[in-house]
Amino acid sequence: MNASEYVIGGLAAVGATIITNPLDVIKTRIQLQGELAARGTYVVPYKGILHGMVTVIRNDGWMGLQKGLVPTMYFQFIVNGVRLGIYSSAVNMQWTKKKNGGESVGLSLFWGAAGGAVGAYFSSPFFLIKTQLQSRAPKQVAVGYQHDHTGMLSALRKIYGEGGISGLWRGSTASIARAAIGSGTQLATFGSVKAFLREQNLVVQPTLNSLCGGFVAGCFIALAMTPSDVVMTRLYNQGLDASGKGLLYKGWLDCFAKTVRTESIYGLYKGFFANYVRLVPHSALVLLFFDELMAFKNRLGIKY
Repeated sequence: MNASEYVIGGLAAVGATIITNPLDVIKTRIQLQGELAARGTYVVPYKGILHGMVTVIRNDGWMGLQKGLVPTMYFQFIVNGVRLGIYSSAVNMQWTKKKNGGESVGLSLFWGAAGGAVGAYFSSPFFLIKTQLQSRAPKQVAVGYQHDHTGMLSALRKIYGEGGISGLWRGSTASIARAAIGSGTQLATFGSVKAFLREQNLVVQPTLNSLCGGFVAGCFIALAMTPSDVVMTRLYNQGLDASGKGLLYKGWLDCFAKTVRTESIYGLYKGFFANYVRLVPHSALVLLFFDELMAFKNRLGIKY
């Protein structure tokens, strides 16, 4: 188990995040607009990806598209460093292989999900902060609960001051479910598609092979992960009462049930296209950067 695999996984994710963070801002706000309200009964300030970007630029300025970038980079470094490191170690130990030597989708799914769950738990405070920073907007286009953080350090101080360590890990069970579903789907699909393309002599050039595998994985992950992503965004962004309990939801199951009850299944797929457009390039870039950085490390002869 090489430490470099964890670092490389984190660096690959940070590189992809800088490019895709604006889409994450739009996705977060679309998921929060009309929270627990029936369709047609609320104002829609973000009418899709392009309209959302224009709205953010007009009201928050260009830098509004990079809100929450710093905690997002910390989150991505930790969650992807851990999950890609664990998955890469499992591949190296041949724990994702069938008895006949072929890639096992089930075992790949398991190790991808396990790595994602561990990474999500340890990175949960940064996802909490990035969600609250990304949702913060001028009154005329504000959606969801509005937190008064001015930045990552301001948020850390306030959340820790009000809830201690447990406050920073509020909603972490939802993050574990989200990451396990997303990571398992992504890595199992990525490995299988890459192997299929090589075996069929369709795309054998390493960089293009990784890129194609990443794009296919992004399509599957968007379908599988959006409902849990909506639940996680809403849990993390909700306000708290004087006793530290959520104003809207008791937990992830309560959030899921209330969303379906008031918004139907449509509510669980709010922001799907923004999530899809973000996840496909993000997935492809993370996995491409990871493969390229691992190849570069091997060329340098780094063993640890």
